[in-house]
Amino acid sequence: MTAPDTATRPPSPDVEQAEAAIVEHYPRLVRLAYLVLPPALGRNRRVLTAHSLAQRALPRGRRDTAAAVRGGVPGQRGAEGDAGYAYVRLRVLRAALEAGVPLTFRALPRRAQLPPALPQVWGLRLFPRSGGAEELALDQWLATLGGPGRAACVLRALEGLSESQVLRVLDEAGVADPAAAVAESGDPANDALFASPEFDPCVLQARPTDLLRRRRLARAALAAGAALAVCGALLALPGGGWGADGAAAPPYARNAAAEQALDPAKLLRAAPALWRTSSRTDFSAWPARGDRAGDAGLLRRALAVWARPGSSVVVSATPGTPSGPPMGPAQLLFAGVVDQAVVVLLYDGLRVVRYAEPRAGATGAALDFARTDGASADTAAALVLSRVDGNVRYLAAPWVTGAALRDLLKPGEAPAPLKLAPDGVTPPVQSPAPAGSCTAWNGLALTGDGATRLITDLGELTPARLTSGAPGAERDVTEAAELTEWSRIACLLPSVRSHGVRTVNAWTYAKQPLPEGDGTATWLCTRAETWLGTADRAQAQFLAPGSPLAAQAARSEGSPACGPREPRVLAGVLWKSRAGQWYVLAAGSAQFASLSVSGGGVSGSANGNRLAVKAPAGAQVDLSGKLTDGSKAGVLR
Repeated sequence: MTAPDTATRPPSPDVEQAEAAIVEHYPRLVRLAYLVLPPALGRNRRVLTAHSLAQRALPRGRRDTAAAVRGGVPGQRGAEGDAGYAYVRLRVLRAALEAGVPLTFRALPRRAQLPPALPQVWGLRLFPRSGGAEELALDQWLATLGGPGRAACVLRALEGLSESQVLRVLDEAGVADPAAAVAESGDPANDALFASPEFDPCVLQARPTDLLRRRRLARAALAAGAALAVCGALLALPGGGWGADGAAAPPYARNAAAEQALDPAKLLRAAPALWRTSSRTDFSAWPARGDRAGDAGLLRRALAVWARPGSSVVVSATPGTPSGPPMGPAQLLFAGVVDQAVVVLLYDGLRVVRYAEPRAGATGAALDFARTDGASADTAAALVLSRVDGNVRYLAAPWVTGAALRDLLKPGEAPAPLKLAPDGVTPPVQSPAPAGSCTAWNGLALTGDGATRLITDLGELTPARLTSGAPGAERDVTEAAELTEWSRIACLLPSVRSHGVRTVNAWTYAKQPLPEGDGTATWLCTRAETWLGTADRAQAQFLAPGSPLAAQAARSEGSPACGPREPRVLAGVLWKSRAGQWYVLAAGSAQFASLSVSGGGVSGSANGNRLAVKAPAGAQVDLSGKLTDGSKAGVLR
């Protein structure tokens, strides 16, 4: 490469010039760093790291500054003589490229490779505004480039540098092959999109982190503090506690069973083909998978944290799941690198445990417990491996041969096929919509073992299986009519999120012709069954003709209604006709022989399982029914 013309070199800046350049061009520098940083970091960490790199671009002293710009780096667009901007841009570019270099044991990590100490935002996740389809396509294309290729794109598109200037800046930044990076940067036809708000880390949206997990942590901390106080008081009693320990071993005695449970060499590993012949089709038939399944150090850390998690470990458990140590050697399901974390999945016959630690650094470990007793091929089809920036990765069961992503709100669209990795890991897919924003709801269709099962992420380690059909005759959601039903009730799923849900079944229990010839309404019942078995939730929904989404008419928690034990349901709503007349509408399942309503100025009855009676607006009524065997039954509550 020809050396730059020294006659055009900008003068060496001092610290004040560099500081002025950072302040004046801060948004441009942060955008440059954000676009060059590797997309695998996730949008939240890229935002914070980009701000950190821009703020750390200030030199420590004049001597360091002068040496850095001796190579004659060109100034900013429209200001060729701004040596301060050229210098800080070079420092930001170097740091962003260093951040994309993988950590190894052969060299000490550079500062840019570590998570930023500052800035930090607690309790929030920050990311730029979402753009359109073109910005999404550009972001996905940038993810396929290496760091030097992204840097060449940004220098050309944002800085307006010519090809020779881009080559010179990349060379100064330490890129081994600048020409290859420029060739990789592609066609400049879409350069205008780099100025989109999609890539502006100074204009941000904020969303909370896992609120339920934070609440559980606070409660767990209070409970642990109370337990510690009680233990301290007991130890202060004469004799050191409640009294004689009897046959119990002395404190800190060696326990052979506990030591075996913490020994990675004792971990159980199912044979790769066991699931083909095993009489059990639960997690016990899963083989050990992942690129770190043989890492004894990682497995030892995972088992030790499971047995006695430290104060810095984030621990969560689905309702009704014990979070204590293993009773003996557990079974290894997975150990490997997933996005920016190292994940270990273990199974002890009752629970699946997920241990995660960052790829770089020793802080930030997490431990998640999920109850899985009674699992079968239907409910052991997948586990959640990671959630990063609104995306989720699953580990599919070994019998799964195909996967596809389906938007439940678009039943007429064909599912998008997903390519499974050889170890059963899915690509990252968008998580279902958060509460209050239901423009899409993604489910995963997994094919294998002679069936196609539909699952969805409800914020836990075990995804929930979705089914259709009357209680006791549930079936997988595959038919067009069943998919249409789910498109109308999927947005009610946030009400059962993070409740340890195993399956959610939806079925149409009645069709009702509406008064005044206003069409036919549909009554549905949705039942979410939990792994605990005592906190199941049922909802009755009313779907008016022409309405895309169902409205909740009644709900119950801990009731057997709408399930195999009590396969009946009754609910009612106040409904307004097109002419403006209000009615009390009610419908029950096929077990109801007659319905009656009273109170609030309303009185009426009807034979059969449907009722429609005129009522004043806002009427509060009592609804009941008589079953075909002559007994009475009330509404779902």
